[in-house]
Amino acid sequence: MIVVLTGGTGGAKLVQGLQHVVAPEKLTVIVNTGDDVEWWGLHVSPDVDSILYALAGSLSTERGWGLEQDSFRCHERMALLGQPSWFSLGDLDLATHLTRTSLLRSGKALSAVTAELALRMQVHSRLLPMSDDRVATLIETPGGTLNFQEYFVRERHQPDVRAVHYAGAEHAQPAPGVLQSLAAAEAIILAPSNPVTSIGPILAVPGVREALRRTSAPIVAVSPIVGGAALSGPAGLLMKRVGWSSSIAGVAQAYEDFLDVLVVDLEDHADADHLREGDLHVLCANTIMKSLEDKQELARFTVHAALQARSAKV
Repeated sequence: MIVVLTGGTGGAKLVQGLQHVVAPEKLTVIVNTGDDVEWWGLHVSPDVDSILYALAGSLSTERGWGLEQDSFRCHERMALLGQPSWFSLGDLDLATHLTRTSLLRSGKALSAVTAELALRMQVHSRLLPMSDDRVATLIETPGGTLNFQEYFVRERHQPDVRAVHYAGAEHAQPAPGVLQSLAAAEAIILAPSNPVTSIGPILAVPGVREALRRTSAPIVAVSPIVGGAALSGPAGLLMKRVGWSSSIAGVAQAYEDFLDVLVVDLEDHADADHLREGDLHVLCANTIMKSLEDKQELARFTVHAALQARSAKV
């Protein structure tokens, strides 16, 4: 079984590649829920939905989130009626959030709801939210505290960042199956997701980081940083804020207590040589996923690297 920790658009792209490389029943995806938000009275799980849509073959290629060929007439109407409109939900996408919210209100846990949505979307891989408990990524700025969507979408990640917190993480429990999957994995992959706001919340759930330290499976991370900067979003800035450099060395530092292999972009080959002077195994590949072929090739490279590392461990 291949287990992936993921969040954000980079993670969804790698998962799209993995579904062509790994048999569906051998793929388990543990997803960040620190970005979850209540919008128009609905429980929205952006990262969970991106993975659901990616595995169902319906993720929007143009946007990297939401459903392919969706429309936004409800969004336009809500704006006309004076409702908040800085966060966009497509008309077809709304059906997912309506269903999730209804099932949650009936008393089902988020993990059970996610499994039901996956079944209805004919997704055959296992999809696990990091926790059934509410964990919120909060961004401290000079103007006050923002949840991640307010910071990232409404404010377009422009405010200065003083600190990042995972509210509720200290009391959260891993969702059913999370720790068991990490213990039973043949290999574990950290997607090229923001180490602070996509992978960070998963690692903040008590027991997850410890499970990664204990597992006998090789752990491979794909760097979201290329040439000293994130391909998109504020990953580089946020990494600096928490004390890591915006570089492949910073990614290695974020995961240093459990990481076996770091996959970095070809552009970073010189810095990779410096990292290899330590115990970390560093491999170079094309990590910029512009096409389905790029996604598949990176997925294939990463799985191969993990299985080679497993053989070396054995």
